[in-house]
Amino acid sequence: MNDIQEPVLICKDLCISYYTRAGEIPAVVDFSLTVKPGETIGIVGESGCGKSTVAMAIMQYMGANGGIKSGSITFKGRDLTTLNENELRSIRGSEISMIYQEPFASLNPSLKISTQLMEVPLAHENISREEARKRSVQMLTDVKLPDAERIMESYPHQLSGGQQQRAVIAMGLLSKPSLLLLDEPTTALDVTVEAGIVKLIGDISKKFGTSQIYISHNLGLILETCDRVFVMYSGEVVEEGTINSLFHWPKHPYTHGLFSCIPLPTTDKNAAPLKPIRGQLPLPFDRPSGCYFGPRCDHFKKRLCDKEHFKMEFVENGSSDHRVRCLRYKDIDHTKGLSDETARESLEIGKQVLNVDGMKKYYEVKDSSFMALITGKSARFVKANEELNFTAHESETVAIVGESGCGKSTFAKVLMGLETGTDGEIRHNGKDISGIEVRDRSTKQIRSLQMVFQNPFDTLNPSHTIGGQISRVIRQFGIETDKTKIFNRVMNLLDIVKLPRDFYFRKPRQLSGGQKQRIGIARAFAGNPSIVIADEPVSALDVSVAAAVTELLMDIQRKHKTTLLFISHDLSVVRYLSDRIVVMYLGHILERGTTEEIFAPPYHPYTEALLSAVPIADPEITKRRIVLEGDLPSAMNPPKGCPFCTRCHRKIGDICDNELPLEQLVKDRHVIKCHIPITELSKIEPVIRIPKATERIHAE
Repeated sequence: MNDIQEPVLICKDLCISYYTRAGEIPAVVDFSLTVKPGETIGIVGESGCGKSTVAMAIMQYMGANGGIKSGSITFKGRDLTTLNENELRSIRGSEISMIYQEPFASLNPSLKISTQLMEVPLAHENISREEARKRSVQMLTDVKLPDAERIMESYPHQLSGGQQQRAVIAMGLLSKPSLLLLDEPTTALDVTVEAGIVKLIGDISKKFGTSQIYISHNLGLILETCDRVFVMYSGEVVEEGTINSLFHWPKHPYTHGLFSCIPLPTTDKNAAPLKPIRGQLPLPFDRPSGCYFGPRCDHFKKRLCDKEHFKMEFVENGSSDHRVRCLRYKDIDHTKGLSDETARESLEIGKQVLNVDGMKKYYEVKDSSFMALITGKSARFVKANEELNFTAHESETVAIVGESGCGKSTFAKVLMGLETGTDGEIRHNGKDISGIEVRDRSTKQIRSLQMVFQNPFDTLNPSHTIGGQISRVIRQFGIETDKTKIFNRVMNLLDIVKLPRDFYFRKPRQLSGGQKQRIGIARAFAGNPSIVIADEPVSALDVSVAAAVTELLMDIQRKHKTTLLFISHDLSVVRYLSDRIVVMYLGHILERGTTEEIFAPPYHPYTEALLSAVPIADPEITKRRIVLEGDLPSAMNPPKGCPFCTRCHRKIGDICDNELPLEQLVKDRHVIKCHIPITELSKIEPVIRIPKATERIHAE
């Protein structure tokens, strides 16, 4: 990076508004930034703080009702706010490209990948179709998509999520842009795919000298990818600095709040619980006077912080580009109170409530192809779950981890009775329920097994009030029949999930994502279940909301002695929350053990790769990088031998390809299914290295 070169982008004093029938919505009120050639800038903050609005303003994609009220956006010496549509069209997709959060929404489902890729150079350069195709194939190869010619002739739905995102990245980089905008480009991807995509973007951007603006709520990802970071809150930047200065010495209370919401390898759920930021982001048209973060700040001082709005200022004794928007940052001691955090007592693990013994789930698929008719093999099977074995106890949290397609959610469906098992047993309180559909289960069995879903809005009836939906659960399970008692019980549940009682009369559309998830939790616990299955309950939430929901799950579990099955691909949350972990891949359990055992050698090679892919928001903690190549094989045509053999970085030979490994007992209940002897796996260096004197990242 050459500091002498002119900046690629300068945003100065931006104010951006949207105009509706209800009036003006000031989405961004004060935003300035400078991007140097080859530099990667990170923008972080909660949903609604204005991150994506800034990106859309840079692209000049504001829509008919949006506009830049004041300020300027200068790209390579040209003010983008003064250009007409034809001039902007020559820049968009050519000199400035954007990669969005959901790759499938960025691709036209009715056009082949070749058509969509070739459109970029054909629209912006005077080249032939043959040259455009040649460059497109080369770019697909650069983004490490195997068999680029086949990908070119595929439609988007024929590609996996990771392949779709790589195709979108190829499209964004095909014109070798000077500036690449990335708006949560890996949020919807598995952690292993995310690691590969992040490395890929970094390598190719370095190759072409591309500057990047990386928008994310994942501070660990920002630490790994960016040179500088901007923290936004309610339409303005509240802190900015280099990665080193901001991660080591954050000054704004909001930045500290974000760090306090992140589970780190050094965080203990009992000794030092997460500290969610209280309250919610203010609405754009209802911001408080003075500091916008004031109502949520633990260091707020009346008649000072609420007196008038103030500008960014340079941090004293800090780096030359570390700035903060806070009048009290010099007076606040962020280390005070860290040792006084309310510690929880460890839960006493009770009796066994779940025993999964050799459970299999196959889906039959009819094959009507010509070859199937000749051979007589018209039925094929998708082996979603293969010989699952594990147990769960009262008050215990068992996490089930693995990539999409590994069989986690299929197991949850069989457990809930939405599907029936093909073979084996799932014994709940001594009774095998694997073959009993939900419609044939008793009210007691249904009541004892409840679920919290990833997307709460899909599970809430938009036409009914919140109180009505929770009341129905209580009434259906026969917990209470008297209307007054039902009402009081719902009110008590709202208190438990820390929501105002007047939410009883609200409908789902009036609630935020985090509030809806709390309602989902209240409904799941309304019948006092013995087991709650939480399927990716925090993956779609901001870090502050995710921390609050995670703490809420633990508090309710502690109160009711509930067993929690936590399905996730986020090993940071899993490390913090779980007592034991089950690692799944392609329908098989490859490793199971206590949380401490899973996070330390010996590992299964797949577990090792999962751990290496976890972004950690602490510059003092280092880890080895292992990027898995290729995609998860099809469960309809799995490998003959070890299910992980096609992607394993520690493959030892033909035995891995031809023989299914047996389980090896490490100690107690720690089991690894691998051909490599435990003595060899024990010699593997730890993936995550924690310095002895590491303190939490938000401490100074």
